Amino acid sequence: MLKTIRVAAWFTLVLPISAAAQQVDLDAAARTITEADYARRVGVIAHDSMQGRDTPSAGLDKTAAWIASEFRRVGLRGGAADGSFIQRYPLRSIAVDRDRSGLGGGSRRLEFGRDLAPLTGTVDGGQARGALVVISGRSDPARALADNAVRDQHAVLVLAPNAEVDQEVFRLLSSIRNAGAASVFVTNPVGDAAWAANAARALRPDVARGWGTSGPSALPFRPILEIRTRSLIELVQGRGIDVPALQARATGAMRVDRVSGLNLTLTQRMGEQAITAPNVVGILEGSDPVLKDEYVIFSGHMDHVGIGTPDANGDSIFNGADDDASGTVAVVEIAEAMAALSTPPRRSMLFLLVSGEEKGLWGSEYYSDNPTVPVEGMVANFNTDMVGRNWPDTIVAIGKEHSDLGQTLERVNAAHPELRMTAIDDLWPEESFYTRSDHYNFARRGVPILFFFNGTHADYHGLDDEPDRIDAEKAARIARLVFYLGAEVANTRERPTWNPDSFARIATDRPR
Repeated sequence: MLKTIRVAAWFTLVLPISAAAQQVDLDAAARTITEADYARRVGVIAHDSMQGRDTPSAGLDKTAAWIASEFRRVGLRGGAADGSFIQRYPLRSIAVDRDRSGLGGGSRRLEFGRDLAPLTGTVDGGQARGALVVISGRSDPARALADNAVRDQHAVLVLAPNAEVDQEVFRLLSSIRNAGAASVFVTNPVGDAAWAANAARALRPDVARGWGTSGPSALPFRPILEIRTRSLIELVQGRGIDVPALQARATGAMRVDRVSGLNLTLTQRMGEQAITAPNVVGILEGSDPVLKDEYVIFSGHMDHVGIGTPDANGDSIFNGADDDASGTVAVVEIAEAMAALSTPPRRSMLFLLVSGEEKGLWGSEYYSDNPTVPVEGMVANFNTDMVGRNWPDTIVAIGKEHSDLGQTLERVNAAHPELRMTAIDDLWPEESFYTRSDHYNFARRGVPILFFFNGTHADYHGLDDEPDRIDAEKAARIARLVFYLGAEVANTRERPTWNPDSFARIATDRPR
């Protein structure tokens, strides 16, 4: 009996010391997440040399390579299927094949790039034949388009010389297409340089998912395009159509004029190329022989929206410092801190930086559908997307109500007042942010999530989302909070659990 008491007393003495030592280790690791490191890393990812990190782009590949080098340097192992840090996923690059496309049947063939350009982005290819009608005026389109006035014909809407394609014009073009036009054109009167720039933008390849796609659309081929005003004048020359006069009445009652003796064939053929985009995956193996087969996932998206039209200062690069260099750096900082622990957490840690978020959550969808660790072993996902702006002492944690991760976060948050950071509930449920970032692809697979988000701001998707506007001191404190939260979940015997009602509603693609 005495021996038993002594053993029990020994455990009573040792366990608190062990827990205290573990906390000292955690605190030391957390201190590796510094304001200076955070600012430096945001400056790397959101630098002009990364060209806005569009998906796909050379700048995005450069960003992925840099993140992989950081993961390797801090001691993670590659988490892709081939053991490397880069998982590539398939995309399709789709563009108009100019050599096989054009509008023929008139005095000269109109060509894409020189005379024509898609207005609403590249669509599926096809061919449309019909006569030509020219439409002027804007008011009372229902009357003008009645009685099959444009059905199965190519219809050109003539705008005034100084008019722009605004929402009203888009509605008119849609009405013309819905009235059965074989194709719809709108005039563009700009000069050579402006047209060349416009056509180059319009004819850039569209990028689409390269997996799980159903192929060409089943919708009929009824494209909406731009036509140069001078090309239209040449096309209808000698056929009784006075284009300048139609421009002069472009704001009056809508009128449809038929062009006699002109039957045209619009051909739009598409070329397609198989390409890829990167995700970056790093793993820190857990220390528990059983729990190391379970994973806590930290995610963020490294892509942004690329390059656009230069502003008054000549800046054309959307650097995306907050969206989402800030969240990407949080993941890298947390990875470095976890790797600095003298003993890794019991569960394994998976650090995932995805691309294609701005296109529709592509990278995280591909990874969650083609995971490199079993979905059943994923116990939680902590997603950081825009954590470097707005309040200095508050971060929104979306998803708190859907699992007991919300309670765990509140407990961890309360245990670390030195962070001066309060994680609060979703302030914008009407915006449906829960479905708009990469955590959602894990939630639908049945993985409990929390999404850390500081809300949008005036620079959201703007040219001014620059590194010098990031509050790196605040972002570092958020990263430390997520670090402590991840360690707590990784070291606890029980897995996080869903709210049953939320699970039934959200986890629609969970393994059966």
